Amino acid sequence: MLISGHDRNCALMNQPLRIGLIGAGMVSRHHLIAWASLSDQARVVAVADPSGENAARRASEFAIPRTFASAEAMLAECELDAIDIAAPREMHAPLVRLAAAKRLPVLCQKPLAPNLQEATDLAAEVDGVTRLMVHENWRFRGYYRDAAAWLREGRIGNIKQAQLTLLTSGVLPGPDGLCPALERQPFMRRERRNAGRGGADPSSRYAAHDARAAAGDRGATLRSSDLLVGEDGAVIQLATGDGAGVSVFASFAAYGHPAVQVDRLEILGDKGAIKLDGPSLTCSGASPGERIYDLAAEYQGSYNRTIAHFVNALRDVSPFETAPQDNLETLRLVEDCYRLSGWEALR
Repeated sequence: MLISGHDRNCALMNQPLRIGLIGAGMVSRHHLIAWASLSDQARVVAVADPSGENAARRASEFAIPRTFASAEAMLAECELDAIDIAAPREMHAPLVRLAAAKRLPVLCQKPLAPNLQEATDLAAEVDGVTRLMVHENWRFRGYYRDAAAWLREGRIGNIKQAQLTLLTSGVLPGPDGLCPALERQPFMRRERRNAGRGGADPSSRYAAHDARAAAGDRGATLRSSDLLVGEDGAVIQLATGDGAGVSVFASFAAYGHPAVQVDRLEILGDKGAIKLDGPSLTCSGASPGERIYDLAAEYQGSYNRTIAHFVNALRDVSPFETAPQDNLETLRLVEDCYRLSGWEALR
């Protein structure tokens, strides 16, 4: 049974869920494509955004019947079964609280809150009040899921070491003088944490068996672009629970690399190795394997899988894979990385 503020009978389980979307910016389009792929199970019936133009554009594009200038107005006027939050991160906590007050299940874009303390407080506040899932779309990318499955199957034995490389030229001016990453995600300009936050994203934890910041190591962060408040590069040293070393090498200002990020991951075990090189995932050793991915399809596919998991977990009353406690572990890792780097203290 879905948790809500009003009585729902069993018939609800056999009809499409009514979804309210909060936020009509760039990322909302990926959310709405995913919701549209589940139209027999769930439908976005309202969208709220302070920008009437943005809300109207999404409503027209995806045949959403109602638009609102605020989440408060949408929640007051619409009968909804769940909320999808695709608003800026500084609004995540207050919006989750609004939905929780109505006892509506919530899917919230990562991170749960701008910092660990706010996220911890929020998770404790809504625990037992409503169901909350964090939208960690990287966790649902096919190549990371397959790599994690190979690890669980023991294909490469015990992990000895791993390296995740995330390089892009997105904050460097292109031929038109514009920085592709900043045109696509303008909020990056004002963010105080960029590369370090991305390098400690759940993909590194997920693909390397719950990596942790290495307490004895000191990460390095740097800023080469004056267009950003925060850093655009990082070198992070992590360790798995079993003590294997994990390094993350990330930059948004890498000359010679495409503006679109291409992930590269190598995990060395005592019986084999897993290597992700853009669209290619290979397993070497006693249990070889290879898979090729369409990266553009995987990007949207990660949103589709995330939202499908949310819907399925609501219907089955099963646990969310990316429940708040999981996101808190990622945020703790982020805090450790910045603390050990000394970046913010120096600034």
